[in-house]
Amino acid sequence: MNTLLEVDGLTVRLPVAGELRTVLRDVSFSLDSGSTLGLVGESGSGKSMTVRTIARLLPDGADVRGGVRFDGAEVFDLRADALRSYRAKDVAMIFQDARAHTNPVRTIGDFLTETMRTNDRMPKPAARKRAQELLAEVGIGDPERRLRQFPHELSGGLLQRVMIAAAVAARPRLVLADEPTTALDVTTQAEVMTILGRMQREYGMAMLFITHDLELAGAVCDETIVLYAGQVMERQASVRLHQDPLHPYTAALVQARPEIDRRVDRLPAITGHPTTAYEAPDGCAFAPRCRFAEERCRAGVPPLLQIGPSGTRCVRMPGLRGQMVRQQHIGSPSNEEIPR
Repeated sequence: MNTLLEVDGLTVRLPVAGELRTVLRDVSFSLDSGSTLGLVGESGSGKSMTVRTIARLLPDGADVRGGVRFDGAEVFDLRADALRSYRAKDVAMIFQDARAHTNPVRTIGDFLTETMRTNDRMPKPAARKRAQELLAEVGIGDPERRLRQFPHELSGGLLQRVMIAAAVAARPRLVLADEPTTALDVTTQAEVMTILGRMQREYGMAMLFITHDLELAGAVCDETIVLYAGQVMERQASVRLHQDPLHPYTAALVQARPEIDRRVDRLPAITGHPTTAYEAPDGCAFAPRCRFAEERCRAGVPPLLQIGPSGTRCVRMPGLRGQMVRQQHIGSPSNEEIPR
């Protein structure tokens, strides 16, 4: 596969209360054509800001360092027509809250056909026919009637399908999916992900998928990146991430998720509170919450250590690997210590 997206040393600072605050710090990764890469982490870790930077949807005054290259071209060098083409044809975004990103006073038909009529100069009848086809492809029945309806007349699941239809209308090469199933029930979530996966395979699209759900990331993504305080803490094949986490933060997330085949007195919780990039202390950003932290963890920002195709930002990983995940079944002590 060829590399479609390259993010290299991306650091982003945004103006807040008159000063620039860091929200992403030295983020690097690549994504091949047709592949799916997951971004997971707690709120404030930088997941949504990463995809918004890739789409160049940053507020005025943002300071961006590093590079974002799409098919070899630097995204922040694109101007006018090239930038419009990039946003309209090459990259599409599916937002978390479909209702917040559809105009409540315009019909679904207007929403779906606007880009086709303005960017592709498609006649209105042809655009509406294509919109009906898209709705049918995402499993929405009676598409002609749906095109006449307004967003408030559709359920959350139907409206999210409309968002997917809009995103794939131009058959983009990359889809940025920002928690597209968070507000949906489990059954609707599965239906939406099935549709999105099928369309991704049919159109050969790459996908950057943001989620809080580690299980969902494991099922959907080829690889998963774990973000914390605006930094990449780990990147690994999604299956391996659950079986052999390489960073204490990843291990803590894995242990905190419930499993139907495991009974525990109480799910382990990560102590402390999530840290943003501009609040991160010197050294490892996760050190204040990490039960394995030593003085060397606070001495400087750890580099991203490569382990074959995987990577981790933990200086203690060689000695901790295989010891970070504890099996805590009913009756086992919840405060079991692991030697350092």
